[in-house]
Amino acid sequence: MIRSTLAATALLFAASPVLAQSQQEVLDARYDRALAAGYKALMLCGAIAHAEANGTSRTPESVEAWELTGIQEPQAAIIADLPYTIVRRPTGQIAHVAVDWAEGMPPRLAAYYGADTGCSVLPIGAPEAATNADQPVPRPAPPPQPVRGTVIAKAGQGSAAQGRPAPEVPAVGKVQKAALAGSYGEGSRTTAVLVSRPSANGGRRSSAFFAPGFDAKTPQRTWSVAKSLAATLVGAAVQAGEANVADPIGLNYWRAGGASDPRGAITLDHALRMATGRYSDTPGNRTDALYFGGSTVDETGLNWPVLHPPGTVFRYANNDTLLAIKAIGQWLTFYPPQEFFAKLGMAHTVAETDIRGEYVLSSQVWSTAQDLARLGELYLNDGKLPSGERVLPEGWVQYVTVPSGPQPEGPFGYGAGFWLMNRSEGVPPDTFAAFGNRGQYVVIVPSRQVVIVRRGEDPVGSRFDIAAFTRDVLAALPPE
Repeated sequence: MIRSTLAATALLFAASPVLAQSQQEVLDARYDRALAAGYKALMLCGAIAHAEANGTSRTPESVEAWELTGIQEPQAAIIADLPYTIVRRPTGQIAHVAVDWAEGMPPRLAAYYGADTGCSVLPIGAPEAATNADQPVPRPAPPPQPVRGTVIAKAGQGSAAQGRPAPEVPAVGKVQKAALAGSYGEGSRTTAVLVSRPSANGGRRSSAFFAPGFDAKTPQRTWSVAKSLAATLVGAAVQAGEANVADPIGLNYWRAGGASDPRGAITLDHALRMATGRYSDTPGNRTDALYFGGSTVDETGLNWPVLHPPGTVFRYANNDTLLAIKAIGQWLTFYPPQEFFAKLGMAHTVAETDIRGEYVLSSQVWSTAQDLARLGELYLNDGKLPSGERVLPEGWVQYVTVPSGPQPEGPFGYGAGFWLMNRSEGVPPDTFAAFGNRGQYVVIVPSRQVVIVRRGEDPVGSRFDIAAFTRDVLAALPPE
């Protein structure tokens, strides 16, 4: 077991005296601690377990320095002082991570259920007996890693992760290094940048650069890039003949209300376009109770009331993506996410679930830069694999990139599960992208046959300028 060295007194509230707080303030402070503990348990579990499954490593100190700093309040002020324990199986594989948060309560737990579904955070108050842990044993320290420079450069020819060597593109490399150095956003923290483009021999060439401690096998949480993966899974279901985006979702417990339940009019298309008309309790619909509290998709994401006619209002909401995946999950006999990722060659991508096995595909996916480049290349190839097998319907690229629904304010439009960069000066108007919290980007430029991946752990309040970075990368590439 690995134990943090923080004093147990960190469990005591250090804010104003309880007597000076209202009952609601005390309750909220306790809930904030519970969420912070769940956040810490899940991030430690996911970052370390997925890295080890890929044959690389992350230390707790690395996770604390990257994933657990710069996060939103009030968790940011709490999370560093919460003691944790990493419990391993006799094989050395992580069993679970436990984070202490309140006297008289069991620690918050995130259990690792294997390479197919990764880590799940357990409900608040779950005992350690609820995890899949065997008798824990100490794990030997990992072998020392070679000292790396500030930038690691790797280049490949063919698909972005096939690993065949090719010469680096110097001008593009300078732009990528500038991103690692923080040139595209004050305070931004870039961990990986990858550019995949056509090569002279008709294949593909890629160059990738990584921050110290990260490499081609290091997965990071995709955050909302998972929404674009979810839209891709919906496309695969349509191609398999098991879904139609125009069909009403019609969850079983909505049908019980008959025609009187207006949610029966919500379609898959509405859900993919963030236009279901349902209520979302916070801007962006953070769904903290699901992500870090141990709630489930059914409990958190599905049963909000309708406030607007479906298809009339854009409201970016995790719950809409969760609804879309729940819908195809109730219809499908086709392969689960892990099998689909394997088909695409995304061998280091894992979609995690809640404790009931429902996929949290609005955010909770871990992937590498190379795997995300493969996602982009699938769209460049009109939904076909390099073998020629079609896994997305003909015309699916056009479907996800047409802003046919209500649109968000701001510099970017929205299609169906993808953001549109059709308003960005100097960027081709056919450019679309997957965006995720803390600076996760997969930019797809069909007219240039280019995919740009940027991974980061940007602090709250900073923003990576993806439009400027995309513009500079494209300008650095040789003309067609």
